[in-house]
Amino acid sequence: MVEFTLWDILRNLLLAARWTVGLSLIAFIGGGCVGFALLIARLTPSRSARRLVSLYVQLFQGTPLLIQLFLAYFGLALLGIQTSPWTAAALALTAYTSAFLSEIWFGCVASVPRGQWEAARSLALNFWEQLRHVILPQALTIAVPPTVGFLVQVIKGTALASVIGFVELTKAGGMITNATFRPFTVYALVALIYFALCYPISLTARALERTLHAAHR
Repeated sequence: MVEFTLWDILRNLLLAARWTVGLSLIAFIGGGCVGFALLIARLTPSRSARRLVSLYVQLFQGTPLLIQLFLAYFGLALLGIQTSPWTAAALALTAYTSAFLSEIWFGCVASVPRGQWEAARSLALNFWEQLRHVILPQALTIAVPPTVGFLVQVIKGTALASVIGFVELTKAGGMITNATFRPFTVYALVALIYFALCYPISLTARALERTLHAAHR
């Protein structure tokens, strides 16, 4: 039987953590792009576009991420579309992230006083100019703290990708536990690595919130 030292366990977990970080970045960047497109569609005068966006948001917010992962991996395979665990996890997490980010950002836009829209219209700005020059710059300062804070949820959500066989931090922890029979040590290290990833982001979100709040006093 091969003996694993504490360093062997930690080294292998850190190697797996790079996939957790990579998947989180793909989900956050991809979800941000899709979420912004959803936000713009929701702000347009088109009623049908707003309904479609609302349906999309409700669908991905109202179903567990675990089910979305199963559908992205096994559901697409039933339709003849073969996907790797990496691709399925990236697709599911991107869709999940975009739904929440579009909702967060829509709330930030809605918090901009209505008078700002009216003032922009009084300057003869069209819809896109109102968004670009007046509304979005103000909403951006409000959106930064909750957006950064949501990244923590995305990182923790990547742990569910282990159920479709994607080897990230949690999956690697299970595999190492099976080899070492030291579950407490392994999962304690897994928890510490997640904490090391998430805690600085939480501190950053709080600092941004304090800074931006002070700037608006």
